[in-house]
Amino acid sequence: MAKSSSLKSTLAVSLNNYLDAGAIVAGSSGITLWQNYLGLSEMHLGWLNALSANAMGAAIGAIIGGFLADKFGRKFIFTYNLLVYMLGMLIVMFSVSYPMLLGGFLVTGISVGIGVPASWTYISESSEVNNRGRNICISQMSWGIGPMLILFFGMLFAPGGYLYAPVESLAHAVIGADAAQAAIEVFSSRVVFFTLFVVAFVAWNLQRQLQESAEFEANKEKDQSGIVENIKMLFTNKVAVRSVIFLATIYLTWNLVASVMGFFMPHVYETAGGLSNETANMLSCVSWVFVVVTTFIISFYVDKVAHRFFYIFGLAAALTAWILVIGGSVTSIAGIWVFTILWGLNNGSSVQVFYALWGSELFPAKFRAGAQGLMFFIVRGLSAVWGLVFTYIYGENGEGFTLAAYCMVALLVVSLIVGLIGMPNTRGRSLNDITKERYGESY
Repeated sequence: MAKSSSLKSTLAVSLNNYLDAGAIVAGSSGITLWQNYLGLSEMHLGWLNALSANAMGAAIGAIIGGFLADKFGRKFIFTYNLLVYMLGMLIVMFSVSYPMLLGGFLVTGISVGIGVPASWTYISESSEVNNRGRNICISQMSWGIGPMLILFFGMLFAPGGYLYAPVESLAHAVIGADAAQAAIEVFSSRVVFFTLFVVAFVAWNLQRQLQESAEFEANKEKDQSGIVENIKMLFTNKVAVRSVIFLATIYLTWNLVASVMGFFMPHVYETAGGLSNETANMLSCVSWVFVVVTTFIISFYVDKVAHRFFYIFGLAAALTAWILVIGGSVTSIAGIWVFTILWGLNNGSSVQVFYALWGSELFPAKFRAGAQGLMFFIVRGLSAVWGLVFTYIYGENGEGFTLAAYCMVALLVVSLIVGLIGMPNTRGRSLNDITKERYGESY
């Protein structure tokens, strides 16, 4: 596939990452507004996080979508999955009760999970040898642009924001001039979710025009294994099992930290930092600017420089951020800014970049997407549990924030150590060569 062609398909498929991260952050940017509107407790918020695109919803979708992509093709997922995402957006946009809001988060999360394994697999299979890392970074940039724009919209539309007046007028027109203030204010969040619906519609039209992965087509001709056989091979092949353990460990320990920050970051700013909803969204938005810029810079070098360097850089930034938290720095505006920048640098050179890259490199085509779906299921599923635990540790008003920070540091240290020990040497090599070396000619 020509360079321009792989870049074009990468951009189309990368919109899934925009929608993934965007769905998470759309929930977080307006979570306080929904809390006031529906009278939600911290436990209610924990369940929203647990069943969303941030955790269990995505976990359920991933294990389904991964094996479907290996059986029916990557294009099969692209053709139908975003229709489910748009349904989830509509449910959230029109939610008038907690069960309805929870259902919308769950449907959206399932769609996100279905799309992720197929997306990362398709990008890697469609890339040239010397551009695979670059294309994964482009996908990661989309993962950063999504929250950046969603938080920017959240800031503009939030009560007190520059564009809140039109939102308020719309709300009054829809639900009446005498509606409760909380019901009026939550319309800003509904508008943010509408922007995701529009992007999903555009992405669906682009992705359903893509050609099927050439590697999937080639494997399909020589291998007719069904879903059950692929699952059995994944669990019985020692090389595959070791790869799953390695990748799931580094991604899980990092994602337990990132998932909490993805959903609760503005809420943390508001409770622990004492900031307004508008300012909290602005700071979170700035953090994602650093994500995009950092990933953009790395994309030029990731196929040329040892992965070890970028892996250490990202986790060092994350560890420094949370060590500052332990020192009590986030109670000042200067400390909050330093934390925001460091966390942005971490996400720009994050474990997720290398998980996505190695996850598609370390498995053969016949169960490549299924393996990623399994790992995503493990990681997001446990993240759902952790999201509920975190609400207990953190407390109603952030009184347990320091203890939570110690937990974050411990998790990040594990991700760093395991990653450095098990890091594969795959840079500059074709997927076919990597597969033959690891699994032999039969795969």
